[in-house]
Amino acid sequence: MGDVAMTVPVIRAFVNQNPEVKITFVSRPFFKPFFDGIPNLTFFEVDLKHRHKGIFGLFRLCEDLKKHNVDAVADLHNVLRSKVVRVLFALSGKKVAFTDKGRADKKALTRLENKTILPLKPMVQRHVETFNQLGFLVDLAQPVFPKKGVLSSKITTISGEKQNEKWIGVAPFAQYESKVYPLDLMQQVIDELASNSITKIFLFGGGSKEIETLNLFASTKQNVVVVAGKLELQEELQLISNLDVMLSMDSGNAHIAAMLGIKVITLWGATHPFAGFYPFNQPLENGLVSDRNQFPFLPTSVYGNKQVVGYEEAMRTISVDDIIQKINSNLA
Repeated sequence: MGDVAMTVPVIRAFVNQNPEVKITFVSRPFFKPFFDGIPNLTFFEVDLKHRHKGIFGLFRLCEDLKKHNVDAVADLHNVLRSKVVRVLFALSGKKVAFTDKGRADKKALTRLENKTILPLKPMVQRHVETFNQLGFLVDLAQPVFPKKGVLSSKITTISGEKQNEKWIGVAPFAQYESKVYPLDLMQQVIDELASNSITKIFLFGGGSKEIETLNLFASTKQNVVVVAGKLELQEELQLISNLDVMLSMDSGNAHIAAMLGIKVITLWGATHPFAGFYPFNQPLENGLVSDRNQFPFLPTSVYGNKQVVGYEEAMRTISVDDIIQKINSNLA
């Protein structure tokens, strides 16, 4: 989800700065709402379970895409499936380019010995360079974000009408445990935020286990609302676009809020903002990282899927007070 969300600011800038070009964006149907309202863009729903499944399905995908009069292919994913598709287009005489993910640099950043702690090129900039290879200029210096979503009656039944409150989103989960802030400390964060009567806190997540935890976070607090499991993706996007700030792990919700122009505070455990996955257009000081003095091997992973024994508690070095202060400074 985060990978797709990171392409959105680039695509928005591209269509604004190249209005004569039509984009056909190919991705899973679930992500279509990310691109709603972007002019000159057609969202092509790839069917990886049936029509476009397997190698023969990728041949069918190419034939289906040729009906859209494709002149060039920008492979922003650069995985096996997309590589096959771009090669097939290249063989048919189309110009192709792909995003260099900088895997060697990321390996140097996350190796345990002789680590190189330097900020790597952001993924959004890597996507820009992919379009540059195709002959298009894209400038991210003055990003354009969509207007705040109009909240439907279904959403306001859950959220209430926004009046003089400060709306704070909290997305406390991530795909890997090494990127999740300890739940007992997150409870303290939510309790402290909820103690301010002018704030309303919205908890985001998914799946029965996460929802159960979110309900515990919200227990007995009237200004803490569990959103998870109650809204469709499009509705969640509309709600997120009305937040004043989002607190997130290094996860998809950070990138979703960022693509909508919302202020984002991120917490980093095994991963690090320098790896190139920092939320778009956010000041670096909004990323709170675990203490490398106590855990010198950090970052130990690009995506959080690699664990180092003894580093399970690294995120406890990010204090509750620091998180609250950072949120409050972004609300001021």
